Amino acid sequence: MAGKLYLCATPIGNLEDITLRVLNTLKEVDLIAAEDTRHSIKLLNHFGIKTPMTSYHEYNKVEKARYLVEQMEKGLTVALITDAGTPGISDPGEELVRQCHQAGIPLTSLPGPSACVTALTVSGLPTRRFCFEAFLPYDKKERAAVLEELAGESRTIILYEAPHRLRKTLRELETVLGSGRRLTLCRELTKQYEEQRLTTLGEAVSYYEETEPRGEFVLVIQGKSREEIQKEQLQSWESVSMEAHLEQYLSQGLAKKEAIRQVARDRGLSRRDVYQYFLQADM
Repeated sequence: MAGKLYLCATPIGNLEDITLRVLNTLKEVDLIAAEDTRHSIKLLNHFGIKTPMTSYHEYNKVEKARYLVEQMEKGLTVALITDAGTPGISDPGEELVRQCHQAGIPLTSLPGPSACVTALTVSGLPTRRFCFEAFLPYDKKERAAVLEELAGESRTIILYEAPHRLRKTLRELETVLGSGRRLTLCRELTKQYEEQRLTTLGEAVSYYEETEPRGEFVLVIQGKSREEIQKEQLQSWESVSMEAHLEQYLSQGLAKKEAIRQVARDRGLSRRDVYQYFLQADM
């Protein structure tokens, strides 16, 4: 009989945030796979958990996942924990989950703390639609590509950042998104010195130029408004003549009536006005 994988969410700061279900599972499984055993042993010792533990991190995730799957195929139960929060979110747990699915190993996630959702809920920014980017890539080209994508993002954006890289990231975001874009900087979530600073990118850059960033940060950034997107779309057609605009749609095979309708929509004009314009231009 095959074993099972349990993805166990652990506190992101306050140890009281751990659930009873996670505590019981960590005590009952055969093995705990931890991202950093030196960090996790403090958690286990605090709650008196004696279950054997093994390391599972970014640099051994592929081969170690194979080993853990082999153990579960023999009937062992394994709990996966990360340094903080829910395993599988921006950490090596994703690989183990993938291999479990391939091997037919049953698995389940035990809900609990997550820094990105915690920050979103206290941000004061729109929560209905959001995108999570975790840490921006280190590679310059990839980082630039991601920032360019975020420039057009209408959903609320959530990023992680370490204190020693915060200033650089804020400056880059200000350049791409604009100094007036609203954001909330969440620092030391659930800990004694937790802080949420609702501000703008320009103000945040100025503040942290003079203030040393301390603690781990979650940045919650307001997405581009639909009004901004619509305005940019309208402005993009200003350099194109009405005739060239119409010809673009006609060359795609649209009937003239439909092409005129599309031109009017693109430019925010009434269909009647656009039709009259082309009528007078004898097109």
